Amino acid sequence: MKPLILAALIALLAGPVSAQMLCGPRPDVVANLERTYDEYPSSMGLASNGTVIEVFVSEKGSFTVIMTRPDGMSCLMVAGENWENVPPPRWHTFWAEDWKDIPI
Repeated sequence: MKPLILAALIALLAGPVSAQMLCGPRPDVVANLERTYDEYPSSMGLASNGTVIEVFVSEKGSFTVIMTRPDGMSCLMVAGENWENVPPPRWHTFWAEDWKDIPI
């Protein structure tokens, strides 16, 4: 049910919607995720094409991944249920410890 409601909200928000992606101004997309699904930013990264990829999650386990272009337009990539955070791999902790005393 969430994907259907999310698609309808974004369609209304974004005006003319492309057949492939649901997009809108980032502030509006984020506000809708917060208001409608109680989802907030969990993680983000910069893709090689210059877009920002963000994961929004709720305490109930719903999640949405958006991509934001440099012009401020955000597009929904995927949404779902049962999000689960996983701890970083054990080697990550050792690697950070090994490099902490090396001057940069």
